[in-house]
Amino acid sequence: MRIIVYCQHVLGIGHFFRTLEICRQLEDHEVVLVTGGERPDIALPDHVREVPLPGLMMDADFSQFYTTEVEKRIDAVKNERQDRLMHLFKELSPDVFLIELYPFGRKAFRFELDPILEGIRNGELPPCQVVCSLRDVLVEKRKAESYEARVIKILNRFFDAVLVHSDPQLLKLDTTFSRLNDIGCPIVYTGFVTPRPAPGSGKKLRKQLGIEPEQKLVVASAGGGKVGIEVLASVAKAMSHLSAEIYAYMFSGPFMDADDFEMLRSFQNSNLRVDRFTPDFLSFLDAADLSVSMAGYNTSMNLMAARTPALVRPFAQNREQRLRAERLARLGGLKILADSDLDPETMADIMQAMLSQGKRSGGLIDLAGAERTAEWIEENYRVGG
Repeated sequence: MRIIVYCQHVLGIGHFFRTLEICRQLEDHEVVLVTGGERPDIALPDHVREVPLPGLMMDADFSQFYTTEVEKRIDAVKNERQDRLMHLFKELSPDVFLIELYPFGRKAFRFELDPILEGIRNGELPPCQVVCSLRDVLVEKRKAESYEARVIKILNRFFDAVLVHSDPQLLKLDTTFSRLNDIGCPIVYTGFVTPRPAPGSGKKLRKQLGIEPEQKLVVASAGGGKVGIEVLASVAKAMSHLSAEIYAYMFSGPFMDADDFEMLRSFQNSNLRVDRFTPDFLSFLDAADLSVSMAGYNTSMNLMAARTPALVRPFAQNREQRLRAERLARLGGLKILADSDLDPETMADIMQAMLSQGKRSGGLIDLAGAERTAEWIEENYRVGG
């Protein structure tokens, strides 16, 4: 099959990595990944071709666009993106169009998505199955009734299925969307999407880092890095209150402000290493005795896959991260950090207490979402099937 996958991340990089993991599992097909935001320089699988649209991102308040190419005006970028996307569909005639989040989110990008959806339904574009790829928790809306009505209208007119990347035993879509019964297309729970650590990767990395079995390793991270500086600064300062047998590797995220990153680097010493990004993050988690991080979808599921004890700080802008973290905390091995916990001495005490815990037990939630997403698409939309 020929599959076009659309993923537009606007603040962090979790949407990109979740979508990439799904693309990775579609290895028997021709996959075209359409992106439109800043992302780390990371290689794609051989069967995935990226088509980057001119970049659009949003500020931390999600209040306005900005372009990644400063010399271009937003209106010009929008027109160019719309033209490129329409040309791509006419050129490729895909069998499946997999759209990350829309119409549950990314309303600001309907200027380029709605013309494609209209074209598929009215015959201007070749016929194509349209599928929504959706995470577990939706952010709250000020006008929930009108929001849900708009989502349902778009789904029932244009979409053939909604794939929810969640384990319904932990989080069902109706926790944050009340009108599931009004959605006319199938709603399928795939399980959570995450890669798993390669067997033995943690032990191998600890050996490479020179960390002995009796020593402790902390991994601190902030996703893309546009938020989370307070957590990382707290960990950096807390290290001076901890044993010399505790080591920390800190990853700020590729998009952290340069001044904030240099501030963190000022704490670097023989027990604390600060970098922006690692492509081997899952191996670091597998090696770690403790993780301290934000509570985004990808990091949370990485933690579950690696079974790493964790301290998490949910993003305060909306309910998404806190709701997920509260459900995961019930399974054990994860503690939610409060404002008062960010005091360096308090953080050191909490870290010390968490470091006494071993790896959490596995198999508590379904983490096979990427594999099941690929299997479901293949079984339902196999060409000639």
